[in-house]
Amino acid sequence: MLKTIIDTDIRKAIDLLNANEVVAIPTETVYGLAANALSEEAVVKIFEAKQRPFFNPLIVHVSSIDEIDLYAEMDEISRKLASCFMPGPLTLLLPKKELVPGIVTAGSTKVAIRVPQHHIAKSLLQQLDFPIAAPSANPFGYVSPVTAKHVYDGLNGKIHYILDGGNSNVGVESTIIEVENEQVILHRVGGLAIEEIENVIGIKLIRKKTEKNPTTSGQLKSHYATTTDLIQGNIQELLQQHSSKKIAIISFKKQYPNIADQDQYILSKEGSLQIAAQNLFHVMRILDEKDYNLILTEIFPNEGLGVAINDRLYRAQSSQKS
Repeated sequence: MLKTIIDTDIRKAIDLLNANEVVAIPTETVYGLAANALSEEAVVKIFEAKQRPFFNPLIVHVSSIDEIDLYAEMDEISRKLASCFMPGPLTLLLPKKELVPGIVTAGSTKVAIRVPQHHIAKSLLQQLDFPIAAPSANPFGYVSPVTAKHVYDGLNGKIHYILDGGNSNVGVESTIIEVENEQVILHRVGGLAIEEIENVIGIKLIRKKTEKNPTTSGQLKSHYATTTDLIQGNIQELLQQHSSKKIAIISFKKQYPNIADQDQYILSKEGSLQIAAQNLFHVMRILDEKDYNLILTEIFPNEGLGVAINDRLYRAQSSQKS
């Protein structure tokens, strides 16, 4: 069993990554479990620490848009999206170059790649001679981490080092886009709203269906799950159906009557979907540590980041057995 340390020393993280070890790092979306993306030996350690199936591909992180050209082929639309939204919570699925090993892409000829916005992740990448592969830094299938402590709770004893960069300020994973035959395909909703992308390219996105064997991260139907059962729907109706259980409620901005304050978690009293997304995974983890039998959550407005929030809650619900 490894001794897992949380610290802010970026040099320690760089030394470990150069030694083909895995390190948890902060990004603006969620914390990532990073390793040298060009080293099969290092990438295998990501899968082992997370207990992630090898058929589930990883996202490669680079320091700049120019660096993408070293590892992938970019079309005109993808380049336009990159210039508008990178660095930031956008991932592009692109034809990969031979430099990228097959273990990163699960044997696919395409690689998911992004430029993170978080200042620590950017600084780290600028000081490395290679890109990093970095899925979320948590046991596979569980709620993604948005703080260093969340990483520690899930991976203590499995990795050497967690680079603490404070809270992730987006709070959900990146949006994944692919351009194919002049169609723009949405593989995963995330921290960049669909409307923003469509406004830039003037093309409606085509939603990729959930797959058993995914072509990108976050496509599995069951994902982002709490250990406590979670149901999304009409809160009042669900309360009547499950009145015998000890229940917690996650809502957007509404306070429900006849429910104790300590059992209600409002993600944004201001009604901001951006703030709600920032708080989502943190609140899910808080409730999972308490002695509730059931977590009930509203259906959020299906616009902006509400689409990503609903997606994460749907996949968390799909993981439940009851």
